[in-house]
Amino acid sequence: MLGHPTAMRALCRDCCEWHEHGRDCCPGCGSGRLVRHAELERLAIAHIDCDAFYASVEKRDRPELRYEPLIVGHAGGRGVVTTACYIARTFGVRSAMAMFQALERCPHATVIPPDMAKYRDVGLAVREIFREATEVIEPVSLDEAYLDLSPECVIEPMPAAQALALIAHRVESEIGITVSIGLAPNKLLAKLASELQKPRGFSVIGQSEARAFMAGLAVSKINGVGPATAERLKAAGIETVADLQGISEAELVGRHGKFGRRLARFAVGEDDRAVTPDRAAKSVSAETTFRRDTGSFEELMTALEALVPRVAGSLARKGLAGSAVVVKLKTAGFQIVTRTRRLANPTQRADVLLEAARAIVEKEADGRLFRLAGIGVDGLVPAAEGDPPDLFG
Repeated sequence: MLGHPTAMRALCRDCCEWHEHGRDCCPGCGSGRLVRHAELERLAIAHIDCDAFYASVEKRDRPELRYEPLIVGHAGGRGVVTTACYIARTFGVRSAMAMFQALERCPHATVIPPDMAKYRDVGLAVREIFREATEVIEPVSLDEAYLDLSPECVIEPMPAAQALALIAHRVESEIGITVSIGLAPNKLLAKLASELQKPRGFSVIGQSEARAFMAGLAVSKINGVGPATAERLKAAGIETVADLQGISEAELVGRHGKFGRRLARFAVGEDDRAVTPDRAAKSVSAETTFRRDTGSFEELMTALEALVPRVAGSLARKGLAGSAVVVKLKTAGFQIVTRTRRLANPTQRADVLLEAARAIVEKEADGRLFRLAGIGVDGLVPAAEGDPPDLFG
């Protein structure tokens, strides 16, 4: 955590109480997990990230693996690591790594295939705890979200830091996994703060130290700077945020257009993006990677047939219907082929989605080998606008 004067009021992360003292442990419960910061009681924007989410859920359900390296993912030649626990990470295992490489680095790891239905249930349970603290939540993924804990947003009147300590305590005691928290004046800094002390972290970045904190980062840590943008900046001699801070906003806008203005603001820790709850989904999809490349129409359709219920179920849960079916295929040479077929009426019916996909696959199964297949829908509308009863009885 940034900022650490011992004389200011401290928040205990275990009993969630404030204390007026300068000691290194809580006088109430004896915990040494105290949070201090000059701006602690004024900050209100948070980013919460579940620690090694899938692996943590599996360890919760299999206590015998608590102190063992655990990898969640599909074993086999084409398998990749979905999540690795922190013990496995000490051996160099990381998400998206090929499974064979992960097991070369950590051959004694236990590998468990992902159980997405279970993780979804746990993620929603965590989100319900968030909802009991604030009305303004912006989910980023199943296991992370931004929260606005401003006085006008919180359910119970208390400083944001205290509400966050209570959230972390409840997630750990009621759900059995842990979270890391970043508290800051804006989303950019909150996200960066949540990454500082994982697992079970609670880090604070205040506005007063934002510029200095940002200066020490690589430009790739800035939201929106992907590998391609980072390479362009590097070619221009810009590798750190400190380099960016030395360039005027006008020059950055001249080089990078509208994004240059955002770069200039982010470089000094400024971010005016609001926490926007319940962002509307633009598409729903599912995909699978084959154990061996295939060009068979029958095998491609079998794969899509297994995926369609997941897409239809997601539409039903969200109260949506799709106006178009999208089939995604990745060739053995890693070329991505995406084809879309408009529907006569929006739908959430699995059989309708599958028939539209069949027409696409019939054209694309021309002898090429594919390593991945996926199906999704876009043009989402409320479910009430889909599947007219006169068509389906």
